[in-house]
This record gives sequence, C-alpha cells and structure tokens, in this order.
Amino acid sequence: MNRLIQCVIDANYADQILTEKQLARILGGSDNSRYGLVKRAMQAGDLVKIKRGQYVLADRHRKYPVHPFRLAQALVVGSYVSMESALAFHGWIPEAVFATVSVTPGRKSTDVDHSVFGKFAFRPLALNKTGFLEGVERQTISNQTVLVAKPLRALFDLIALKKYKWQGMGWISSGMRIDSEYLLRTPRKDFYTLRRVYKHKAVLEFLNHLEQHVVALKVQENIQKDEGLLK
Repeated sequence: MNRLIQCVIDANYADQILTEKQLARILGGSDNSRYGLVKRAMQAGDLVKIKRGQYVLADRHRKYPVHPFRLAQALVVGSYVSMESALAFHGWIPEAVFATVSVTPGRKSTDVDHSVFGKFAFRPLALNKTGFLEGVERQTISNQTVLVAKPLRALFDLIALKKYKWQGMGWISSGMRIDSEYLLRTPRKDFYTLRRVYKHKAVLEFLNHLEQHVVALKVQENIQKDEGLLK
C-alpha cells in the first residue's frame, strides 16, 4: 500500500476530504517527497483529486463511499444542495437526478464534470443575505455532514431559478410530479420562513398562491374526516 494511504488511515483521516495542509502535517517531509507520494497514489487510483489542493481516498480505503453532496460542498464552499437533488433526496420527486445541484453564495453559475464523481451544478439566486440558509438543514449521510435544503425550500429555489409564475397546481403535480400529500404534511411555518428568503415578487406571489392552495386542501381534508366520523 502507498505510504500516503497508510499514513492517512493511521491518522484517522480516511473518510475526510484532505487538503494539502493536512497531507503536509500527516506525511511530514519535504514538499517534493510529498508531491511524489501524492502523484503515485493518484496514478494507482488510491487517491482522487477533487480540485486543486483537495483530495479523497478511493472508496476501497474508506468506511463509506464519499457522498456527492459532501463533494459538492468541497467544490464550492458555503453552498448547499437544493432543487431537484434535494427533492429527490427527500423523496418528493420520483425521477433520478443525474447532477448534484446546489445553490451557491457567489454570483456566477458553475458546472463541474468530474471524471470520477460525475456532474455538479452551482447556481446563484436573488436571495436576501439574511435568508440564505433559511429552510436549510444539516443532514448526516453515511457519517458525512452536509447542508441540504428542506423540500419546500428546494422547490422554491427551483421556482426562483426558472422564474416560474403561478398558473395553478399543474406544474407542481404534473410537471414535477409532486404528490399533494407531501405539501399537506409541510408545516405552515415553513411557508412563513421562506418569505424572508427571496427578493423577486413573482416568487413570493407563487409562495402565497401555493400556501392558499395547501390551506384549502387541508380544510377540505378535515371536512371529509368529520363527515366520515358522522357516518
């Protein structure tokens, strides 16, 4: 086994994202000797480069495979996973998602097509600074901590990106194939929270219309339950 890999494992960093500073501390020695170890480990497929200065051990040397959500947050620090990726993670949409989509705190869209880990997309949105992480939660996936938008936040990040306007439930139920049951189970406070997030009036109008629709569905559901109890 490459000495670099053994040293990383012995230091209990096998499941971490490794920086050059961490490798320098773990391996010691000169820059040239360390770069030689890194190069040989990469050539052997034992070490995989994420981007300049960041690496992970190959899955065979880890307890858990590195999760794409964790990689996304290494590629763009401060980002969180959202839109279709978060909706699929929460089980709100049935379709497979072929890129990990995140919201970035920066101003530019970025796409990364990694030869080993696949596709990543980072999108900026018109958000209030104080609301950037509203409706975003820490999730632990295979012992890896990541930031993931809650379902309603993920949905409205997508609406904000695509600039959709409210035209009834058709796009949500047919286009996105989101079951109304998921919306009925969404706490109303989640709708209130999102009012502090978005700058665009059209997104806030969409939010208000959807909330009104969900409230009406809940009223109808309660009426049906009451009628069932009376029978």
